Amino acid sequence: MGTANAAPAAAPEKQLNLFERYLTLWVGLCMVVGIAIGKFFPGVAASLRSFEWGEGSQVNIPMAILIWLMIIPMMMKVDFASIRNVGKRPKGLIVTLLVNWLVKPFSMAFIAWLFFRHLFSFWIAPDEADQYIAGAIILAAAPCTAMVFVWSYLTDGDPAYTLVQVSVNDLLMLVLFAPLVGFLVSGASSLAVPFVVLFYSVVIFILIPLAIGTALRIWLIRQRGARWFEDSLLPRFAPVTIAALLATLVLIFAFQADNITGKSLHVLLIAIPILLQVYFNSSLAYGLMKLLKVSHSVAAPGALIGASNFFELAVATAIALYGPGSGAALATVVGVLVEVPVMLSVCAFCNRTRDWFPAEALA
Repeated sequence: MGTANAAPAAAPEKQLNLFERYLTLWVGLCMVVGIAIGKFFPGVAASLRSFEWGEGSQVNIPMAILIWLMIIPMMMKVDFASIRNVGKRPKGLIVTLLVNWLVKPFSMAFIAWLFFRHLFSFWIAPDEADQYIAGAIILAAAPCTAMVFVWSYLTDGDPAYTLVQVSVNDLLMLVLFAPLVGFLVSGASSLAVPFVVLFYSVVIFILIPLAIGTALRIWLIRQRGARWFEDSLLPRFAPVTIAALLATLVLIFAFQADNITGKSLHVLLIAIPILLQVYFNSSLAYGLMKLLKVSHSVAAPGALIGASNFFELAVATAIALYGPGSGAALATVVGVLVEVPVMLSVCAFCNRTRDWFPAEALA
């Protein structure tokens, strides 16, 4: 009798795991450790920095290995077979692609140019401004891949549709990332952009990990099944990915120890335009989704994809182009520092405005 009228149990509150929730804290700790290594053990930092694929290539071998350890497990999550379902609900994907590729890189180039070249010119020299502009552009031209699944989960997003959005963006990155970065960095700064180095970055840090991740996904699912792959295998990579990310950040801060200790104000200044473009792009994507009457389960992840960045790729590219001690690399790392608290605020806003959207509208 009581069972029939019992109120449904409240759904458990969705939360990030310990690492994801305190990512900014871990990044801060990596900054402290890295700077300590760079300042108190400069010989160790110089030795690690000297390991390159070729003289003058700027592709640091230890960092390249660590970045592969981060990116390949992420690419194993991507299912390109899901793309065949794109035509069923195109509106959400169209908005996401519009914001990611036609608005976000160009708006970031303008915002970075405005702030670093003009509004912050009293504190930032022209050559430093060029580096920060380049780093901000590289960051904005790399749409998020891995953390989007976390943001989608926290906003009750449609996981299948989120997978479609991520898969399509990964394919577009192969052909759009290098031309966009080259065009915008050359246009917004006085820096040269060696296209060959940029091309190698795409091959090393997108194409090869994507090919390896896709091949492993297909083979392992055939061997053991999709449920084992998704529920048992992929979670085992999480500690490796986390350790590789943190070790990479320690190296970056060790290589930039003198830069950071002498320019701590710059870290705060770099964060301002990055924050501005995150909120601008997420608001634009979310507003367009509402205008087009897209369901909330598609609109929220779409807005979050338009706001967050594939910072692992951005850091790797900035290092390959301008070196691990460059201002461009520093700018991409600042993106890591602000990523989690900012994206959590966007998630919270999306959850509070769920009633703006039709519950069952097709995208």
